[in-house]
Amino acid sequence: ESGLGSAPIVAAAAQTTNPVRQALVSATGTFWDTVVICALTGLVIVNSGKWTLGLNGSALTKAAFEGFPVIGPIILTIGLLTFVYSTILGWEYYGEKAFEYLFGTKSVKLYRYLWVISVMIGSVVTLKTVWAFADIFNALMAIPNLISLIFLNSILVSETKKYLWENNQPEMSSEEITLPAETE
Repeated sequence: ESGLGSAPIVAAAAQTTNPVRQALVSATGTFWDTVVICALTGLVIVNSGKWTLGLNGSALTKAAFEGFPVIGPIILTIGLLTFVYSTILGWEYYGEKAFEYLFGTKSVKLYRYLWVISVMIGSVVTLKTVWAFADIFNALMAIPNLISLIFLNSILVSETKKYLWENNQPEMSSEEITLPAETE
């Protein structure tokens, strides 16, 4: 989901003296997740030689890690448990914040019930169904995010330039960021 726009939901909750610095730190999440973790998995697959067996997806990854006796399956199991747990918690938080924004604070309890029900349903339906729902909800997040990127691009560029090239502005508040004049 790299680039979907979920990271700013968590970054917005951070207590910081400089929102631009927080945004730059938050952007490194994509690097760690997508570049480092995926590259390491790819290296394990290539080094194991299992990619020549015609396997794909999780079967290929499992076979590759099993090529490293004892430690490979342990690393894969710990990685999967960590990924599953953090994914469930992370997406619950993203959805909760979106639901709260759309329907108000009082709706959060309802969302949490719906989330638990969806996790239970997701554990018994086909993988194809789970991916179909994931694709739908990812699109529902990506579309408004992409639209906002188009309209806020000039602010993003301006504030980033100020931070990087004009004395780094070490301390500032979100109120100090210059927004375009509102039209009446």
